[in-house]
Amino acid sequence: MSNYAKEDTLSPVVITPDARAIMRSFLRSILAVVCLAALPRLAEAREVIHKGDTVVVPMEGEISPPLLLFLRRAVKAAESAGAGAIIFEMDTYGGRLDTASEITSVLNHATVPTYLFINSNAGSAGSLIALATQHIYMSPVSAIGAAAPVLSTGEDLPATERDKTISYWSALIRSSATRNGHNPDLGEAFMSKEKEVKIGDRVIHAKGSLLTLSAQEATEKINGKPLLADGIADSVKDVAQKAGLKGPLVAVDPSGFERLAFWITKLAPLLLLLGIICAYLEFKIPGASVPGVVAAFCFALFFLGHYLAGLAGWEVVALFVLGAILVLIEILFFAHSTIVIGVVGLFLMLGSLFWAMVDRYPGETFFPTGQMIAVPLRNLFLALVAAVIAIIVLARYLPRTSIYRRFALMTANPPGPSLAGAPREFAMALALTPGMEGAALTTLRPSGKARFAEHVVDVVTEGEFISAETPVTVIQTDGMRVVVKRVG
Repeated sequence: MSNYAKEDTLSPVVITPDARAIMRSFLRSILAVVCLAALPRLAEAREVIHKGDTVVVPMEGEISPPLLLFLRRAVKAAESAGAGAIIFEMDTYGGRLDTASEITSVLNHATVPTYLFINSNAGSAGSLIALATQHIYMSPVSAIGAAAPVLSTGEDLPATERDKTISYWSALIRSSATRNGHNPDLGEAFMSKEKEVKIGDRVIHAKGSLLTLSAQEATEKINGKPLLADGIADSVKDVAQKAGLKGPLVAVDPSGFERLAFWITKLAPLLLLLGIICAYLEFKIPGASVPGVVAAFCFALFFLGHYLAGLAGWEVVALFVLGAILVLIEILFFAHSTIVIGVVGLFLMLGSLFWAMVDRYPGETFFPTGQMIAVPLRNLFLALVAAVIAIIVLARYLPRTSIYRRFALMTANPPGPSLAGAPREFAMALALTPGMEGAALTTLRPSGKARFAEHVVDVVTEGEFISAETPVTVIQTDGMRVVVKRVG
């Protein structure tokens, strides 16, 4: 069948099905974002914290990034609800020092009184985290200490790297222990064999080995003050009683998505990149719903991960949806008159993506500091630059593919009463050559119909959108394919 025919009887609203396809796809995407973003709300509905409650947070297993995300979420939840205290129940042999450093920062910035119950072990990095809490209690059979830095294989660090690590952590331990009322010399002795611990004339620990304290040693009173721990307790409930905590105990447990959240936050730039590209393809090919579904899934997964990581709240999802609606209104109703609404919507969407990555705690100033926005800015910048490059490549080469032309023509020229009543007379003799001018009959997105002489021709642009009734000129013909551009 030829790709051009004598002029059909065209309806003045021929692009309405196109607009409806865009609206349907966009609404599906928004619904998917809202539904997926609501999953963590349903998962955490059981964690109801009231003002004055004592929040119990487990700190078990390896010190790793997923544990950091969970602890950060738990601390934020306790602070936001006005909890009376937080009891961390620790049982760990240690883990990553970089993660321990971040957990230490989270605990030192907590505005709620913090208590630590060492249920069994506070080894290695766990002992350093323990010094970031204000009150320490230990079970009768437990230990704390032995925090020498080693490689992931268990081997010792090279001499220079070991000295640098111990020097840095010694300073961090001193400041953290002093802030929380603990003896800073103990923390240094946990990590360095060269540290001697002396109180008055009594040598608590001599040089030559790492310090490790049992529950009885840590609670020994010297000059009327416990060496490290406030006391020995049998359980979390016993800790609350001995510490005089009156609020009901409320447990906050890690959700099944906590480990997934770590990977999502790490892959945030890739999720944004894929989401932006698929959103572009959804508007470029309204008849193909797969790109819209993938874009919705990427953005929903982005917000889901950052919500579970304690970074994003429900309000950023609402901001993103509002921006998306404004962009949709701009495309459907104001595409040829103003860009203000679309620009505002775009900024709202970008702002919500950026704000979701900012690590802000309750009570902090509204405007984030430079350190807080450094990583979010980097991730957003990388995603946008990569997306722009990908879109430029797609705009140039995508219209030349058969899959794209099939979807574009299907959505731009749907069957209906406005086209069915007119006979189609095909003219095979019209010779189209580069430079021949005509006019677009439908909006070229980039495919559609144009009129040359007395004939209607199926045409495609090189990627640009051209409004109906706009003069066009032929720039290339390739068998059944006619490529046009705007005149001038």
